[in-house]
Order: sequence, then structure tokens, then C-alpha cells
Amino acid sequence: MRLRAMAKINLGLDVLGKRADGYHDLRTVMQTVYMYDTLDITMRVRPGIIVETNLPFLPVDKGNLVYRAAQLLMDEFDIKNGLHIRLDKHIPVAAGMAGGSADAAAVLVGVNRMFRLGLSRNELMERGVRLGADVPYCVLRGTALAEGIGEKLTPLPPAPDCHVLIAKPPVNVSTRYVYEHLRLGADTVHPDIDGLLASIKSGNLQGMAAGLGNVLESVTVSAWPVIGEIRECMLENGALGALMSGSGPTVFGLYADGGQAKQARDILCRSGKAKVVYLTKLFHSGGSTRDE
Repeated sequence: MRLRAMAKINLGLDVLGKRADGYHDLRTVMQTVYMYDTLDITMRVRPGIIVETNLPFLPVDKGNLVYRAAQLLMDEFDIKNGLHIRLDKHIPVAAGMAGGSADAAAVLVGVNRMFRLGLSRNELMERGVRLGADVPYCVLRGTALAEGIGEKLTPLPPAPDCHVLIAKPPVNVSTRYVYEHLRLGADTVHPDIDGLLASIKSGNLQGMAAGLGNVLESVTVSAWPVIGEIRECMLENGALGALMSGSGPTVFGLYADGGQAKQARDILCRSGKAKVVYLTKLFHSGGSTRDE
């Protein structure tokens, strides 16, 4: 079985405060994009889970969410067969695009189908939160409002179609660092999530692009100025709006015109500011996770 694990971007991300358990309460609008990892899952007669990847620095044991996702369902349903999982990574690692969570979600979907476990999408999402806060969304996919630590999901109408330019600078950003250095106060500029939702529901691309906002940029842009430089480069070259995704460092720009998006991609490639530059479109839920 071959599956695609789709990446996400955050069209808006607000942090409401820190919880007693150390996590933060969020309000964020998530959107799936056509950037994906590929997973080939094969049933084995011999018990056990074997994971291999195209990136030698990734763990292939319980340190990988792919392994843990498979083990979660196989333990619960006492599956005696084994699995071989080949993971080809294309979503940038530690980039604010939920690549690991998307891989885990795809494995949950795949194991459920392969062994005919009969779990609904909601039941898979309930199990996914044990692996990570973004996993339930990656099972759902499409356009959604996420609240709590990200596990409370409200599906939304599809966001207006547009071209999406994605650029990851050659820096690594620690999610823990970003949240530890986030200072929320009276002068904090919070994104207008409600306004963003209204634009999405009315199909207003200009309004959606104007409403992009991520409170975590208050930490990252000062610590890693290249994030802000990439965002400005996109805006100067035709983007209706541009924003850092998640805790970074990936930046995306929304374009109505494909020609402008390609031109901006070429400019970014020549600038040397980004290690990965990728031009794609939004993915709307309702399609199959399986690579038909």
C-alpha cells in the first residue's frame, strides 16, 4: 500500500496563554498543501515493525512517529503480522509543516485499511492525539480551525484556491525555544483569527491573505532574521500575503497569479536565502489518502 502524507501550513496562529501542564492554548487555522512524503507499507508474516527512510539521520525505531503509530494500532488490536514501512521524506524536517505528524497519520490510516480494523476517521483522530497534537489534524486534512493544544478541530469550508510558494531557510528552529521565549502581554499583536475565518467562509482570497498572522513570529524573526527577509521578498514579488508556518522556520506566500509565483520562486532560488523552495497549491479534503 502506498500513501501520501501531506504537509500543512498555518494560515493564522494565535497563542492564548500557557496552561498548568506546560502546554499552550492555541487558536490556529490549518491548511493542507500539496507537498508530501510517500510511505510504502507492506505486510510481513514475521512479527515486528521495520522502518527504513531515505534520510540517514532519521531514527527507525520508537524515536520515529511512524514506528509508534504502527505499534499503537498493532498492540491495541493484537496484530500478529509484521510491517515493513518505507518512508521517503520530502517535507522539510523540523520546518513547522507537521511532516512527522503527517507521516504518523498516514500510517494510522494505512494500518486501519490493511488489517480491516474498521476504525472511523474520528476514531483514528482520537488515537492520533496520543502521538502528537498535530496528528489528528493530519488525519482530517483540508482547512480546519484547531484549538486547545491543537487537538480540538472544527472543519471549515475549503480555503480559496491559490498558488503557494514555500521556502525554508537553512536554519533549524527549536519549537521549545520559540514557546519558551514567547512573551504575551498587553502589547502583543494577536492575529485576527475570526476575521480570517470569515474570509475563508466567504471565499475571499484577498481578505484571507490580508488576515494571515502568526504570533510566534515575534520570537523567530528577531532570532533568525532570514525568516523576515524571505517573507519580505515574497511580498515584494507579488504575494498577496506571506507568513511563517507554525514555529518556523518555513515561510509561505499566497499568490493569485501563477506567473508571479514562478517569478518569485526563481528570485528566491537565486537569493540563497532558502534551502528548499517549492511551488504548489492548496489541498482540499475529500480526496483519498491513498496514492491511487
